[in-house]
Amino acid sequence: MPKSPLTKLQNIWPIIADNLIKIWITTPEEFFEHDPYEIFYNLKTKVDHTLCRCALAAIVWAYEWKKRNLIRKESEENYLKKYPNDKFDTARKNC
Repeated sequence: MPKSPLTKLQNIWPIIADNLIKIWITTPEEFFEHDPYEIFYNLKTKVDHTLCRCALAAIVWAYEWKKRNLIRKESEENYLKKYPNDKFDTARKNC
């Protein structure tokens, strides 16, 4: 299977690219046309409900080119402002 052009984005691995394709984002240009929090919400509600804060930070990192560990808390706070009824229920440790 050919590599998705989405993997050219910072921090977008093949599995994330595959999931983005499931919500009809197939190119870097399409990725940047959307709000990263909307992208994460759509991934979480339509593709994988177990996505965690780290996945959110990875999406925001790809969008804003900021290191994930520097934006994890900020991105979580911004996400919960936009989607207050969505919680991060995860069994993953240290996330």
